[in-house]
Parts: sequence; structure tokens; C-alpha cells
Amino acid sequence: MTFKQRGALALSTVQNKQMTITPKVGFVSLGCPKALVDSERILSQLRAEGYTISPSYEAAQLVVVNTCGFIDSAVEESLAAIGEALAENGRVIVTGCLGAKGDIVRRTHPKVLAVTGPHAADEVMQAIHAHLPRPHDPYTDLVPPQGVRLTPAHYAYLKISEGCNHRCTFCIIPSMRGDLVSRPIGEVMQEAENLVKAGVKELLVISQDTSAYGVDLKYRTGFWQGRPLKTRMTELVRALGELGAAAGGPWVRLHYVYPYAHVDEVIPLMAEGKLLSYLDVPFQHASPRILKLMKRPASGEVNLERIRAWRAICPEITIRSTFIAGFPGETESEFRQLLEFLEDAELDRVGCFAYSPVEGAKANMLPDPVPAELREERRGRFMAVQEKISRKRLKRKLGRSIKVLVDTVDKKGAVARSGADAPEIDGVVIIADGKSLKPGDWATVRIERADAHDLWGSLVE
Repeated sequence: MTFKQRGALALSTVQNKQMTITPKVGFVSLGCPKALVDSERILSQLRAEGYTISPSYEAAQLVVVNTCGFIDSAVEESLAAIGEALAENGRVIVTGCLGAKGDIVRRTHPKVLAVTGPHAADEVMQAIHAHLPRPHDPYTDLVPPQGVRLTPAHYAYLKISEGCNHRCTFCIIPSMRGDLVSRPIGEVMQEAENLVKAGVKELLVISQDTSAYGVDLKYRTGFWQGRPLKTRMTELVRALGELGAAAGGPWVRLHYVYPYAHVDEVIPLMAEGKLLSYLDVPFQHASPRILKLMKRPASGEVNLERIRAWRAICPEITIRSTFIAGFPGETESEFRQLLEFLEDAELDRVGCFAYSPVEGAKANMLPDPVPAELREERRGRFMAVQEKISRKRLKRKLGRSIKVLVDTVDKKGAVARSGADAPEIDGVVIIADGKSLKPGDWATVRIERADAHDLWGSLVE
């Protein structure tokens, strides 16, 4: 064989290898847990079709950036992430909420390959196919039934619906994600069962409006494991609680629960131990006038009555909420009314945002906007009041033994969470003598110290 022939053979071999190389896609996921679930679905489909997920820009042949566009800081972060991906890789597809905000992505980054809105997995896959054709032989057996997850192996988000039927004046999410679309209850339950079988020990139920689940379907009856099941929040979470009990007790945690009257139905399930005694309810404010301007339901007085009733049924319930300080037209008197509500309600976990005039929000047109500096000052005052409340409520746990789920372990010990702590948004339980534990382990810890956010304790033998 001549040198020329050997060279031709080598070139042919290289070309054949290049044709069989698995295409690699990089992925950047930003935003809320709902966006994270969108990312998981796209990643699952990519793996089902035989693509490899690249951990770096350099090794990827294309990068998908799932964006957030809820508030101005999120828009800036998303645009920066797109710019970084373009600089490091050059071939970028953009999806998520920012993609639904007109042409802001194309105006800022005209070199992106494609732009889609949120919950648009099919459109994203079409764009990927156009710019990076799928392999001829998809390795479907490489994808587990629970799909590809970005969370640790021991907890997972379970998204039950998309969109929202409310038109809160401070929010633009319905314009990006559309009206409420509930997933079939059998599909949700099957996903939950697959997750539990894969070792997931905590299911975090999420949506834009969890308590509205099934409204769009008129609560029609679906089926799971041959049994009829109404597409409604109470029936869904009861079934999830039974699934957890049958599988050894995975936690079921409820997020984004709009304060409808029927939310009262799930509190007894918490008292019975079928669900975590944890409720994430975004009250947003306490002033009846401000709530009306926000187009939110109820009032501070009604919500206080609900909270007292919930605690009477389930004394151990942890209530998390979010509020807005400095909403347009908010007076000092109305802000003090919010602080009084906070002191009366003694909520366990609270977040507060200074009002952000998001482009497209109807609240921006309201009279008497609060100056930015005053909005931040009120947010600071609000959080100072809540810090005292949080410190007081956590101090009550001193000396108690509580069940925790371990998130991380290093040389300093273990970091875990109790049933009162959702991942990444609430506090943690630090276990100095937990070096022998592993992520995903259950443990019992005696609480020895507390501050306004976290707990410290030692393992109970």
C-alpha cells in the first residue's frame, strides 16, 4: 500500500468516525422551578433521540439557553447568559419566558439561531434538528422512565399545569405562558410514580397556580392504575400522599397555592401526615385597597382567619409566603398595615420584593408610583420585622428531635432540610457530626442552636 493510499484510507476512517460521532448539546437553565422542569423535558427528549449533553461550551456543537423574563434583573441575567453562550460557543438557541417578550432577544443578540417562548419543547427540538440533525440511531434505552433531571437524585419538581387564568396587575406571566393548561392527572401520577421508583424522596408540586389545577378541564375524571381520579388539586395531592405512604414515605410539598376556599381541604391531609405540613401561599399584601389594585383575592383580615383555622387543624404547619413592598399608590399607612399583618400572622418563611415596574405590567399605569428608593426602604423594614418573627419561631424548635433529608455532605458535616424547608428558598439544618451521612439519607437530628434562618443540631442515635 502506498503512502497516498494509506492517507486516503486514514482520511476515510476519520470521516466515518465523524459521521458517527454523537452530536453534543450544551444547556443553560435559568429561572424558576417551572422553567427548570421545561429544561428537564427538553433534556430528556435530547437524550431519547441520542444527543449527548455537554458539560462545557467548548465541547458542545450547539447551546440551548432557557431564560427567565419575570423581572428586570432576570431579563438582564438571561441576556448576559445568552451573550456568554454566543461568545464561548457561537451557536445558540433561546427558549423560555424572555423569548415571549417581543423581539428583545433578537434585538440584543441578532446572531442567535432561533427563539421560542416558554413550555415549547417541540419548537426547541425542531430548531435543534434544523441546526444539529439528530443521530440516525437514537439510544432510547439510555433514558430512564423518570427522564433527565437537573435536581439532585433525592428530590424532584412535579409540574402539574402551565399558565394562569389570573390577571394580577403586577405580573406578566400569563402574557408569556398563556392561560391555565392542566396536565392529565394520570400522566402526573405516572410521572410521580416513576420518580419515586427511581429513588426520589421528595416531590415538590409546582405550577403557576397549583390550587386551580383542573379548572380548565372542568375537573373531569381521569384514570390512574385503573381507578377513576378527578382532575382537581385535593384529589391529586391525596393520591400523591397515598403513593408516598405506599412507597415508604417520600415527602410531598405544595408550592404556589393560590388562597382559594378549597385549599382548606388539604390541611387535614397534612395533619394526618399524608402531605408535608408546608404550604406556600403568595398573599402579596394585606391592605384591601392594594389587593384590589393588584387584582388579588381576599384581604388581610380574611387571610388571618384562614391562617388561624389552618393552625388549629394542623399546629405544625409551616406557612411560606411572598409580598410586594412599594406597590404603586401604597401609602405609609397601608405599608404599616402590611407590617401589622406580618406581626399578627407570624408566618414561618417569607420573601419580599420591592415592586419592579416590569415592562407590560398594568400596574405601571396606576397613579402615585412609589419612588425606587422608598420601595427598597420599605422592603428592608419589612424583612427586619420578619427576621425577628423567623428567629422567634425557629427558637421554638430548640431541644426537639426532627426528621431531616440530607442534601450535601463534606468535611465539615452534613447540610440537610426539615419538612419546614424547601430547597434553595428556605433555611437548612446543619449537622456537624453528619460526616458519615450521604445525600438523600433520612436522619433524625436534635436541634441545639437556631438563628433567623437556619438550625444546627446533632444526630440522634
